[in-house]
Amino acid sequence: MDKVQQVPKPDLKQIEGIIASCKDQKWPLIPLLQRIQEEVGYIPPETINPIARAFGLFPSQVQGVITFYEQFYTTPRGRKVVRVCRGTACHVRGGKTILKLVKQNLGLEEGETSPDLEYTLETVACIGVCALAPNIVIGKETHGNMNPKKVSQLLGDKKGSG
Repeated sequence: MDKVQQVPKPDLKQIEGIIASCKDQKWPLIPLLQRIQEEVGYIPPETINPIARAFGLFPSQVQGVITFYEQFYTTPRGRKVVRVCRGTACHVRGGKTILKLVKQNLGLEEGETSPDLEYTLETVACIGVCALAPNIVIGKETHGNMNPKKVSQLLGDKKGSG
């Protein structure tokens, strides 16, 4: 099923302002990338050259940092990132079923973002609250002891969005 995703053009003036605000920092690259991603939602590829110029780096050095850290994304992500735990405790307590239900409710596979940029679905090795397994995280909020009813209450049927 092909999903056409409308990618909004990044506000380069906004990003230039973020770059300028970091010019006086001693080691600004990672905090700068974090701030761009926090404010824009991702790191637009067209910002790599201006960042490199501003800090006397090669574009490949900036790209190298972006690709090294899994926390950085060069494509738009959903406003709500849904992370489903695949850790041992979650797996043993029904995590596979929870993931299947989340996929069905969102109409997404792992790593996909909804066309309306509302949701991104990810799986993670461990969320770190094994006593509450199975777990999912939506944005910054952790939801434990998940079951089909809770998945439905949290996500409903979001397939129609977009």
